[in-house]
Amino acid sequence: MIIEVDKSGTVDAFKKTVDTVLENDTVKGLLIFSCDANGFTPKSINRKLAEISIPFLGGIFPEIIAGREKLEKGTVVAGFSVEPNVQIIPDLSDTSVDYDVVLDEKIPKIDNIKTMFILVDGFSKRISALVDSLFNISGLEFNYIGGGTGSLSMEQKPCLFTSEGFIQDSAVLATLDIESSVAVTHGWERIAGPFKITESDRNVVKTIDWKPAFQLYRDVVEKNSDKRFQDDNFFDISKCHPFGISKLGAERIVRDPFMCAEDDSLICVGEVLQDSFIDILKGDVNSLVTAAGRALRLAKEGFTVETSNKTVLFIDCISRVLFLEENFEDELMTVYDESIPLIGALTIGEIANSGKDYLEFYNKTSVVGILGD
Repeated sequence: MIIEVDKSGTVDAFKKTVDTVLENDTVKGLLIFSCDANGFTPKSINRKLAEISIPFLGGIFPEIIAGREKLEKGTVVAGFSVEPNVQIIPDLSDTSVDYDVVLDEKIPKIDNIKTMFILVDGFSKRISALVDSLFNISGLEFNYIGGGTGSLSMEQKPCLFTSEGFIQDSAVLATLDIESSVAVTHGWERIAGPFKITESDRNVVKTIDWKPAFQLYRDVVEKNSDKRFQDDNFFDISKCHPFGISKLGAERIVRDPFMCAEDDSLICVGEVLQDSFIDILKGDVNSLVTAAGRALRLAKEGFTVETSNKTVLFIDCISRVLFLEENFEDELMTVYDESIPLIGALTIGEIANSGKDYLEFYNKTSVVGILGD
């Protein structure tokens, strides 16, 4: 990959960084990661997006990664040496959309697809439905890697770079003929459960074991920690105690409750199905850092193609950063290999499979991909 980095976050620097990558004749497609603090708007960048003459996808994230650095402002632009097939999936909160039908029309039936990149608006309400449909349509024919775009302000706003402009409540998919290996780990451990989700609506958990969701969650967390919920500290506590949805023979699917509603419902990043079972989890610095290092090791073990043209793509949840605080540097160093370029995004949820497991939308999880481009 051809990689260029801007650390200023200005619109002019964004344009220049994109142009610098496009000057390389070998570049056939772009992957663009930018920071929310850049303050980009459709008015400020739509003209530039319209000028890009090759297929591309990209998005806004709370923070991004370039080498050993975590950037709060700036942009990373990576150029692919093969042309991606890019598709935009609109209306990612619309309950009337059948994503099986949409994806069957949009995903090309090409034998040499090896990797799909997926970026979604992290605050859309039907991300899991889209991911399930992706698996229904394509199964494990190729590897998947990507995540949720958006802002820590929790406000849904334009967050995806597309040929149609700077948009929201959508997904962008890119299929490519490049080798990859993907690994998924998280390091969170069970403190209580399982509990049954007795009423939910997409990403809103209303009752757990027939009790108001927040009441049960509060009782469990306060019993198993020294934390006490107040009117203004829900997120500070919940970032340390996500839900874990059990999967046979695989890592738990972690779900982030990021907001408590007035009726004591819990609003999550991603859907939680009614009648599913969850555990309540905890983590510590060592378990999370160790898990990220394990993801790099597993990704390397799974990449069996002999090539010197490799890139590490690190898709890590922003809530891990908020939990680890100054210790995030330790996690970043566990996935940094000075012999391989590293880029990444700190996301609102992660999307991946490990090459052999069910495709999932995760929270609070580390995803490491080795890309042979």
